[in-house]
Formats: sequence, C-alpha cells, structure tokens
Amino acid sequence: MHKITLIPGDGIGPEVTGSTVKILKAAGFNVEWEIVNAGADVFEKTGVLVPDEVFESIERNKVALKGPIATPIGKGFRSINVQLRKKYDLYSNIREVKNIPGVKSKYENIDLVIFRENTEGLYIGIEEMQDDDTAVAKKVVTRKGSMRIAKSAFEYAVQHGKTKVAAVHKANILKLADGLFLDCVREVAKDYPNIELSEVIVDNMCMQMVMNPSQFEVIVAPNLYGDLLSDLAAGLVGGLGLVPGANIGKDIAIFEAVHGSAPDIAGKNLANPIAVLLCAVHMMKYLEDFDRAELVSRAIIEVMEEGKHLTRDMGGKATTTEITQAIIDKINHIKSFSSRITK
Repeated sequence: MHKITLIPGDGIGPEVTGSTVKILKAAGFNVEWEIVNAGADVFEKTGVLVPDEVFESIERNKVALKGPIATPIGKGFRSINVQLRKKYDLYSNIREVKNIPGVKSKYENIDLVIFRENTEGLYIGIEEMQDDDTAVAKKVVTRKGSMRIAKSAFEYAVQHGKTKVAAVHKANILKLADGLFLDCVREVAKDYPNIELSEVIVDNMCMQMVMNPSQFEVIVAPNLYGDLLSDLAAGLVGGLGLVPGANIGKDIAIFEAVHGSAPDIAGKNLANPIAVLLCAVHMMKYLEDFDRAELVSRAIIEVMEEGKHLTRDMGGKATTTEITQAIIDKINHIKSFSSRITK
C-alpha cells in the first residue's frame, strides 16, 4: 500500500481532490491518504500558511497530491507552490500537454511535454526597492540547475520514444544568464546523439506554438519561460482544467493541477476534476502502478469521447459529481469487460 500526502487546497480544491480520491478507489489503487492542508483558508483559521504537519507529512511519505492554492497578487504571502518547490528542491516541473478526444480544440495531434526549471530564475524571489521609484528583481541561473533540468528532458525523450528537444531561451539579449542555460543544454545534448536539439528564442517559441504546436515533442525552458509556455500550451488543448503538473526532485515528488483555486465556483459542484485526476495518473506512473494509471486514463478518454458528461469549461453541462460518477462507471465497465475476456 502507498501512503500519500493529500493537500486539498483552497476554493475548488477539496471538490476536485475529493473526486480524484473516489475515482482512484474505484480503479483499485492501493493507497492510504494522509490528509493535511495549507493555503489561504488555513491561514484565515490559524494564522499559518503551511502548518508543520504539512511539511512533516511530505517528508514522511515522499509523495504528495495537491489541489490548487490561492496566491494574492501584488501583496500578501508568496506562492506556497514556489515555497514547496524550493524547500524540497523539486527542480523539475513537468507538464504533459495533449489533445483529449471529445474536447473541442483549434488544433489536432498535440502531444508535447514541457520541462520547466523549477527553483531558479526570477522566481527565486530576490527583490528590493532601490529607491521609492525603482524595484529590482534578480534572475539567478546556475550550471547545476540548468544541467539537471536538461538531462531530465533528454532522459524523458529517450524513455518515451521522442526524437526532438527544443531549448527555449533569450540568450540573444540575456547573454550571460540565458547564455549559461543554453550552453548547458548543448552540453547535455552531446550525450544523446539520436535526439535532435533545436534552440528557439522565447518570443519566437510563443508564435511557433500558436502557429504549429504539433511540431514540438519535448520543450525545456528556464523557470519563467516554462511557466508562461505551459499555460499557453494548455490553452491549445482546451484550458488549464485539462493539464496535469508534476514537481519532481531527487526523492520527493508533488503532483498538482496547474489551474487556480477558482473561488467564484467553489462549492457549487461545477469544477472540472480532470486536471487533478491526470496529475494522479502521472503520480501512479511515478509509483510504477502502470495498470491503474492506464485504466484511469482509458476511462477519462472514453468519457470525453462520448461527450455526455463534460463540465461547463469543456462546453458541457455536467456537474463535478456527474463527471466523477461517469468516470467511475466507465472504470467498472472496463474492469468487467476485461474480466470476462480473461475468463
């Protein structure tokens, strides 16, 4: 049995993580959830954003599934997501972006993954006011950080039969910081002669992804660029409600949806649980439970293809409860059908 930390989060977080727990139970995933929470709701009640029990649970279990957590804009506390990534050196942010059958999109044949360096760049959070009218933020790029995210991207390409890696940069302007990142990717690429490396300036990458996203397979980028491109890519396949995220370090992994906490629909049974559910699929693969991961993936695809139980963000009218039950019913049908074949 796996013991996994579950952080429901804010807003719609408890609804979408609750849906995911029910679906994984139906799939037969053998897990004991250790439920702890962090975020704005916890802060209002306790005055603490991330209670010690959250850190203790993550450090004990090494794997966590996390719902969305609200972050104030321009004031208040810094992102808890960033805090957790830095604390546990979760240097590799992985977002798999692909078309889901039955979900309307302007594009077809999108199947790419973005590897975003997760601990450096502008997100390191070093800022100061030089005077009353001048704010300065420091961008930090290291050889260690750049080498390991590049290696993660190339290793993924090899393991998943990909033939191309695109490195995103702005080294034409940021010659030292982005230049170092690009040099590191080139150095790692030498160890993978069968993988084609392309170097794409970040503004051109934005245009290329909008014009022809299917040309890309694996993308590796510094922190800020990777964050922006991940959301752009999500928009190409139907939105943030359909894209999973994983933050993986040496021995700890936190799987989280990339969408926000959506407080405007919280508690209304309208939230789309697919992103968190896909995070759980990625988590099961990480834990090498490939059978359950494949079962849940297949059930999601078949429900999406039928198009009868899509939430409003996907153009349907289904509630969170209805799409959850539809996926559970599909899992049970697949299991029953497979059992009959086996017999």
